[in-house]
Amino acid sequence: MDSIPGPRVAVVVVAAGSGTRLGAELPKAFVPLHGLTLLERSLHAVRGMRHAVEPIVVVPSDRLDEAEALARRAIGGPVTVVAGGATRQSSVAEGLAVVDARADIILVHDAARALAPTELFDAVVDAVVERGYGVIPGLPVSDTVKRVGDDGQVHETVDRSALSAVQTPQGFPREQLLTAYALAASDETDDAGLVAAAGFRVDVVPGDAHAFKVTTPWDLRRAEELLTGSTTPRIGSGSDTHAFDQGAELWLAGLHWPGQPGLAGHSDGDAVAHAIVDALLSAAGLGDIGGVFGTGDPRFSGAHGDVFLVEARRRVEEAGFRIGNVAVQVIGNRPKLSPRRAEAEERLSAVLGAPVSVGATTTDGLGFTGRGEGVTAQATVLLLS
Repeated sequence: MDSIPGPRVAVVVVAAGSGTRLGAELPKAFVPLHGLTLLERSLHAVRGMRHAVEPIVVVPSDRLDEAEALARRAIGGPVTVVAGGATRQSSVAEGLAVVDARADIILVHDAARALAPTELFDAVVDAVVERGYGVIPGLPVSDTVKRVGDDGQVHETVDRSALSAVQTPQGFPREQLLTAYALAASDETDDAGLVAAAGFRVDVVPGDAHAFKVTTPWDLRRAEELLTGSTTPRIGSGSDTHAFDQGAELWLAGLHWPGQPGLAGHSDGDAVAHAIVDALLSAAGLGDIGGVFGTGDPRFSGAHGDVFLVEARRRVEEAGFRIGNVAVQVIGNRPKLSPRRAEAEERLSAVLGAPVSVGATTTDGLGFTGRGEGVTAQATVLLLS
């Protein structure tokens, strides 16, 4: 996964729960939510992070192969999948056992909080870096809270100004979290509780209303409504053209095309990815690819299209939009797109977390593309708010 340089982050996504209260016939993380599983939606947020990320997924032992296929598709690269334990704490411990020794910060996230946005993950990492200790997101408790006895009698009203409803991802310096798990004397459902019990400080930072936990059928309906409810659509278009470069490798639509002449450019010349980025930024009113990334920026020299797509998606979502769908038209005589169209669509859809359709046409020998001098791509996107 390409990303902006910074601390190395491991994200342990806990997806080993049974989902009994959800009433599903399969583990909760594998329940579909508007076309994708809860696990995939959680990993899309991880994929969009600004930091270098090591994703680790903890699932039921009989779902390892299925989980790996889903996770690789959602992440678009390597991912470690391990079997969970009998409790959440033991499942997290299984994930921690395989964290790379180079990780500076570890985030623990519940796959059931499938709509937690990428920005929340980044904010937690930034806060851990700044403070040097554990950070958890939380929201103020808005309901009146009563302390009651076993018989239902109200004993007192709890001061809610001192309460916070905590969420995930929860982030910690690596050694503090590993120490807390090594010293754990009781089973906890909250990682911050173990870290605090080990003597380390933990702060609460602002959470996000979308990071609620899908536990019951009502929660699942709420999540569906957030994804499909009343929206204000915005449409953007973008185009990009690159000449062929016989000395370069060809990358197009997120795919490598061995044996084909490449496309000239500061990055990898992926005209499809660049056209989509322009369309995304245009629809959200965020400028264009040249203004946002810049051909003079050495960070993007030779960068693959995924780098730009991930960052464009992050900016679009940060602006309050989600991607509805994307359509791309490739204009050129080569490469022949049809044998790999489905592969390209799956790849781009996984990166953007939305359906992407890819078409191709020629110009009957006319013009720049008709003479076989290069490729043009035109993209149209629909954003929803």
